[in-house]
Amino acid sequence: MSTPRLNPVVVIPARLHATRLPGKPLADIEGEPMIVHVWRRAMKAGIGPVVVACAEQEIADAVTAHGGTAVLTRPDHPSGSDRVWEALEKVDPERQFGAVVNVQGDLPTLDPDVVRAVFQPLENPQVDLATLVAEIRVEEERTNPNVVKAVVGFDAGQRVGRALYFTRATAPWGEGPHYHHIGLYAYRREALQRFVALPQGVLERREKLEQLRALENGMRIDAALVDTVPLGVDTPADLDRARETIRAGL
Repeated sequence: MSTPRLNPVVVIPARLHATRLPGKPLADIEGEPMIVHVWRRAMKAGIGPVVVACAEQEIADAVTAHGGTAVLTRPDHPSGSDRVWEALEKVDPERQFGAVVNVQGDLPTLDPDVVRAVFQPLENPQVDLATLVAEIRVEEERTNPNVVKAVVGFDAGQRVGRALYFTRATAPWGEGPHYHHIGLYAYRREALQRFVALPQGVLERREKLEQLRALENGMRIDAALVDTVPLGVDTPADLDRARETIRAGL
């Protein structure tokens, strides 16, 4: 793996405001805030230092109290990518880190192997940013607009492929697998800098999918195929599932 050459850093954007589960980064899971569980699992990936990009002081205090590194960012960022970029510029003004892995702050049961997997496609110098997909195995998810589909063609045995499109529709047409997009990203530093400076794209606004901005502007996204979709915590029921999973030691 070309980790030393790219010298990656992992950044976890986190903010307290959430419509369905307010204050969720600080939600208690087995005696620790959720954001601390995410930070710890990102650390176990071992690909580089981990920084939590916080919109509020309370999150920063929780992270540092458990030995983590946190940086305060503007609370009004329109997206996690913008928050990650601000944090990266603050912690690394000398530009020592050549790549950044953006891990969502609501994945407390995240497998560290998944963090390593999202970084792998950047080994190809033609790839601007990388992401993850998993094959859809639940039939209703194929037509559920809340399950974002990635259009990627994997040959037999292939684990990394070029992402041609992302959509809430069922695509592509015809016999064969569909892929659930998982919203973890790894960026080359210059690609993230370019991305956050771009205006919203036409298709991005239509599909409400930020990653389409990159495709609409000619950036290359490759996707790594993983076996399962990480549990994202968006609702009280999700939080209960996460607590059960961690309590079971998984």
